[in-house]
Amino acid sequence: MAKEITDSNFAEFISSNPVVLVDCWAPWCGPCRMLSPVVDQLGEEYEGKAAIAKLNVDENPDVCEKYGIMSIPTLLFFKNGEFIDRMVGAHPKNNIAAKLNELL
Repeated sequence: MAKEITDSNFAEFISSNPVVLVDCWAPWCGPCRMLSPVVDQLGEEYEGKAAIAKLNVDENPDVCEKYGIMSIPTLLFFKNGEFIDRMVGAHPKNNIAAKLNELL
């Protein structure tokens, strides 16, 4: 299962895990709701290898502003605390897993 993060613990979460995927979502977003179970599955499958988190964009505007989140869902990828890439939209699980595997 993915961990819920906020503006206040975002930086610490990113810096304390070598590979991180952050799902930027909102409860009213249909594609976000479709992607949510996929993100949770990845959280289980990559446990111990990559940290998977969810960030509610309505409740956490600072991270959204910093990373220019204009559309959701947006997946942010980090390695060693550095922003690497993003995927916008509801992508298939295998595409997201491929990106995570590149970073491992």
